[in-house]
Amino acid sequence: MSDTAVLLPDQGQTRKTGRWLYAASVTLLCAWVIVPLYFLLINTLSAPETVNSFPKSFVPEFDLGSLTFFAGFQGMLTALKNSIVVAFLTMVMSILIGAPAGYALSRFEFRGKEAFRLLILLTRAFPLPLLALPLAVMFIRTGLDDTAFGLALVHTTLAIPFAVLITFSLFSGIPVELEEAAWTLGCTRLTAFTKVVLPLILPGITASAIFAFVISWNEVFAAAVLTIENRTLTAFLLQTLGEAPLHLKFAGGFILVVPALIFIFAVRKYLFAMWGIANR
Repeated sequence: MSDTAVLLPDQGQTRKTGRWLYAASVTLLCAWVIVPLYFLLINTLSAPETVNSFPKSFVPEFDLGSLTFFAGFQGMLTALKNSIVVAFLTMVMSILIGAPAGYALSRFEFRGKEAFRLLILLTRAFPLPLLALPLAVMFIRTGLDDTAFGLALVHTTLAIPFAVLITFSLFSGIPVELEEAAWTLGCTRLTAFTKVVLPLILPGITASAIFAFVISWNEVFAAAVLTIENRTLTAFLLQTLGEAPLHLKFAGGFILVVPALIFIFAVRKYLFAMWGIANR
């Protein structure tokens, strides 16, 4: 008893130190992410003259001069339109391919199922630069180079692993007994899916589609290699980084970052579900 009593103060001090270290780590991580975003917001909502001045203000002026200059910059709106078109095509194709695959993984048992799930995710670990030259040659031969559809195909291959795993977790959360009950009432497998399962997982399917949209929206390497005239916004900004004024860079970064942050925040619980993390 005396030994235990002696150790208790040390244990309390250790736990207190651990809590402080945890709080400091979380604060540092939040600052690492939020501070650059805040300065991006300040410079985007400031006049072009203020962006190039020093010292910097910590309060935005809410001046739309930088965004107006961004909208009027030659080729910028076309690149923005290309990004939207490519991201929309990626979103549609990734769900049309990924959702059936996720359904099959959740409803059918086969040998090596868990290893197959891991291999699906490992496809994202394959470095895209190694495929750049073969893809460029193949796209030129097939006429898909410098087209929105060709670039969307590449982005779809990047988004499919996440679409499969997210939809797999969604379908796994729907008891198969619901479908079996629909079958006994005269529904086919297709009608049972459309009338029973689909309404339940539609929000998750939408979140998965948004995540595929974000992947395409932020992708730059394939867009820079496979397009010349019809560049997306990321590739266009990369092309003009050296010669573009500073306030245009901030406005372009703002246009790229903010939609992605909003979308990721909206689908975060489905990303957690992909790894089996319970949400509260």
